[in-house]
Amino acid sequence: MKRFLILMFTVVALSGCGYNDFQRLDEQSKAAWSEVLNQYQRRADLVPNIVASVKGEANFEQDTLTKVIEARAKATSIQVTPETLNNPEAFAKFQQAQGELSGALSRLMAVSERYPTLQANQAFRDLRVTLEGTENRITIARNRYIQTVQQYNVLARSFPTNLTAKVFSYEAKPTFAVQNEAQISQPPVVDFSAPKK
Repeated sequence: MKRFLILMFTVVALSGCGYNDFQRLDEQSKAAWSEVLNQYQRRADLVPNIVASVKGEANFEQDTLTKVIEARAKATSIQVTPETLNNPEAFAKFQQAQGELSGALSRLMAVSERYPTLQANQAFRDLRVTLEGTENRITIARNRYIQTVQQYNVLARSFPTNLTAKVFSYEAKPTFAVQNEAQISQPPVVDFSAPKK
């Protein structure tokens, strides 16, 4: 009878420790991360087609194209493993590379507006719409990942599940951060004056 009571006490204690919740949220965060990677890969696959269609424009700014190509190469060269989720430095490096690609593509799209023949090109317009849709998918996938990691991190820091986290070495997971927070917090400068000639 004493063994039965000890066994029952152990089962009750373990059921309230959050171990299964850690497993569930860890798997959910991995699945959410896989979707983020899937969308980033979709975007990376679009870049060569966008660059090829822009290269057809005779006087297009070569520096802008070069930056997009270099940013894509950097973003796709970073090896991402499941351990990346638990390594804040590797996660930040990956996030920075993806941010650079986002910035380079934004500049490319802004510069492309100066070229009417490029804007009239149906293939380029289709690629632009596909890119915009992919950027939206990236945002949704990142938001799902952020929510899952938030739930995991709250579990890892809350009592009594934080004890389970310490026993089984469940560290808080890194999440996406705004890289240019200081710039974003400043209001944009709007200048309606006519451009100088």
